[in-house]
Amino acid sequence: MEITFLLNGETVQADVSATHTLLDWLREDRGLTGTKEGCNEGDCGACSVMVTDTSGAKALNACILLMPQLHGKSVRTVEGIAAPDGALHPVQQAMVDNHGSQCGFCTPGFVVTMAAAHLNGQTDHNDQLAGNLCRCTGYAPIIRAAQEAENAPVPEWMHDALPDSVAHHMALPDSADALADWLMDNPDGTLIAGATDVGLWVTKQLRDIQPVAFLHRCVDLQQIEITDEMITIGAGTTINAVRTAMAPFHPSLAELLRRYGSEQVRNAATIGGNIANGSPIGDSPPALIALGATLHLRRGADRRHMPLEDFFVAYGHQDRDVSEFVESVSFPRQTDRLKCYKISKRFDQDISAVCGCFNICVEDGKITSARIAFGGMAGTPKRASCAEAILEGADWSLDTAQKAAAAMAKDFTPLSDMRASADYRIETATSLMLRYFYEDQGHPTSVLEVTS
Repeated sequence: MEITFLLNGETVQADVSATHTLLDWLREDRGLTGTKEGCNEGDCGACSVMVTDTSGAKALNACILLMPQLHGKSVRTVEGIAAPDGALHPVQQAMVDNHGSQCGFCTPGFVVTMAAAHLNGQTDHNDQLAGNLCRCTGYAPIIRAAQEAENAPVPEWMHDALPDSVAHHMALPDSADALADWLMDNPDGTLIAGATDVGLWVTKQLRDIQPVAFLHRCVDLQQIEITDEMITIGAGTTINAVRTAMAPFHPSLAELLRRYGSEQVRNAATIGGNIANGSPIGDSPPALIALGATLHLRRGADRRHMPLEDFFVAYGHQDRDVSEFVESVSFPRQTDRLKCYKISKRFDQDISAVCGCFNICVEDGKITSARIAFGGMAGTPKRASCAEAILEGADWSLDTAQKAAAAMAKDFTPLSDMRASADYRIETATSLMLRYFYEDQGHPTSVLEVTS
């Protein structure tokens, strides 16, 4: 496959395999070894690069970024962060001044991520750097370096353009219509949007995933439409874009998405991918189910719609026909009553042991509707129907909440695995029901805010 992109400001044309990663290409084909291989699964950030497209610049993990995803974009590696004459970027100088590097292996990834954040004026440094791991220096001097560089002007050389022309290729569809046509001709095809999951099929499982179609040019799948009645999110919308859009409407969902992977992963991963892979511990489905979401599927010119919870049939099995793909997900505009609770061993960049999402509407002390959905409690994302039945029509009281919490044992029979035991999961689910009630009554419940 022939692709064209900019690499550190210079036009590059490459004939590559559809599953060749940017990390391998940089190191093996171009000799740009500043980009390091650490985990090779998108967790450590040692391979961070900056990619610019029509939506702007963002930090991404090169180890799970497949080469065709770069077509028509600009890439900047750590070798391109300094000026052409060697003058240091402000974040590089700040890292030197604040002794932010020790062994140095992770430093290139930190520098690129910091430079991308600096370019975008993002100063939430803990969030921006949560996907970059350091085992030597610790984060204090690195955070100080990021803070010190905040007010420095963005160097002129960091403003990347895009290639002048982009040739069309059927494996790079430029619309949902083109994608639908391609899938009809390639029913066994693999769709790649962010590659944060599929990338590991290549790097860890060594699977042959061809034929493939890369969806980054399907702009019509990357739209969020907000009307007085509905919110509709295109399947190709990144998690970070969803997070930003949802913050004014459902801040608890936005906070849940803040803990979805890392900044690099959220910049690439899509809402459609998180749904379509059918994981029982995906973070977005429980929240969307609690909001009453409808999933919109397409096969050729035909479309069908279903409640999102009905899409998940069993572990590893979804209600999706051959050549059918997720086009969008929608849910009603509503008064915000949503609370999302993610329980994991690490706060940042970890997979949920339990993810509980509650949407309980109350009028004049009576519960008018209740939608509760969990991830990590069954082989699929699943509603707590017994608990919901107890809540609906009842008084909104501690007694009602306790009865609903007790009903969780009828709703779920979770498994024990390395993330949590079955008993822990049931106890956590019941506790989250009570946490929702107490939080709704104004009591402090955050485990991150401890006072004496």
